[in-house]
Amino acid sequence: MVLNLVDRDTASHPVFRPKLDALGYGFLIPVFFVSSGVEYDLSALTRCPSALAKIPLFLLSLLIVRGAPAALYAHTLGRRGAVAAGLLQATSLPVIVTAASIGVAIRVIGPVTASALVAAGLMSVLVFPPVALSVIRAGRTQTQLLKEEG
Repeated sequence: MVLNLVDRDTASHPVFRPKLDALGYGFLIPVFFVSSGVEYDLSALTRCPSALAKIPLFLLSLLIVRGAPAALYAHTLGRRGAVAAGLLQATSLPVIVTAASIGVAIRVIGPVTASALVAAGLMSVLVFPPVALSVIRAGRTQTQLLKEEG
């Protein structure tokens, strides 16, 4: 965003942006996520039982905030398609890791809450896509059964 404000004329240096993108996506962003993974405080979840209780709450919040808008697709995709889309939309790890890291750094959230948020994000990435695929497959199986009966 800052680069767009400062550098409006890209015609004079057309290779600058792609090189900057390559540096960011190829080096800086992976280093951030690797260091975030190294700094992840798993023991905070085991030390504080309330943190473990927050994980399902955060998962439910992801489903509501990020997944519920998929109900708007029900007319186009059908109910199963909208449910699958909602589950896929609710998966979120990079944004949560970034927000949790920033929140801890500026002391807005505690390390225990940040660990619970990241754990919920990780669970969303591990659980929601397979569930979405099973919803889609169940719909296809049901459709095939109806075709065979009819």
